[in-house]
This record gives sequence, C-alpha cells and structure tokens, in this order.
Amino acid sequence: MRRFSERNPLTTLNELNVTPLLDLAFVLLIIFMITTPLMENSVDLVVPSSEAAKNPINPSAVQTLSLDRDEGLEFNGEATTREEVASLLDALRETNPDIAVVVRAHRELPVQKLIELIDVVKGAGISKIGVVTTPDEP
Repeated sequence: MRRFSERNPLTTLNELNVTPLLDLAFVLLIIFMITTPLMENSVDLVVPSSEAAKNPINPSAVQTLSLDRDEGLEFNGEATTREEVASLLDALRETNPDIAVVVRAHRELPVQKLIELIDVVKGAGISKIGVVTTPDEP
C-alpha cells in the first residue's frame, strides 16, 4: 500500500482556492459598513436654484436682523432687544405673510447665539430665513 497521495507532484490544480478572496471581501464589507454611517453625519441643506424660484421675494418684504460681536441686536439698522424683535416680527407677519428675514451675525460670535436668534424668528412664525455670509478673500 502506498502511503502518499496518488497525485503526481507535477500536475496542475483544476480548481482555485477562493477562501482568501472571500475573507478579503468580508473584511472590506465590514469596513464599509462601519465607516459609512460616520460619513452621513452632515447637515441637509436645500440650496436654492434659479429654476425653483418661480415666485421671487419682494425686496420690500425682507427684514434684516444684525447681531454684532457684543451680542447687540439691530432690526433694520435700529438697536432693539429680542422681545421687541419677536413682537415686531409677529406684527409684520400678520400684515404680510410672505415676509422674509435675513440674519447677519459677526463671524467671531458663538454659533449658539445665531441659533437662538433664528429660533426667535421661527417662533414668530416666519419660515423664510436667510443667513448672510461673505466669501473668503484669496
């Protein structure tokens, strides 16, 4: 009886070993499954386009809120408080439901202060809110 394999050592293999390929595929699948949810934590923004703006906003219906570095608040260039802004916006929304508000905040101001001001505007029932930015200079 022969103890060794019946196969000749010089013969070629008729089949491929796909186990390492499957191991690699599963490792890549696990890596993508772990990293994909981390990449989806972005803010959903609706970017305006010219085709979507069929009804442009009347410039006289746009009000401006400014928040400076010292958290001083101005409504259309006049100094005011948050309570006065809320009452003014309520009155303006009742007279013109298509009112829009543009918020200008100082760049060194904490973001939380900007969000609080936007909450005041949304609390007045105004949904058309914009934030003024300036492009970085080269």
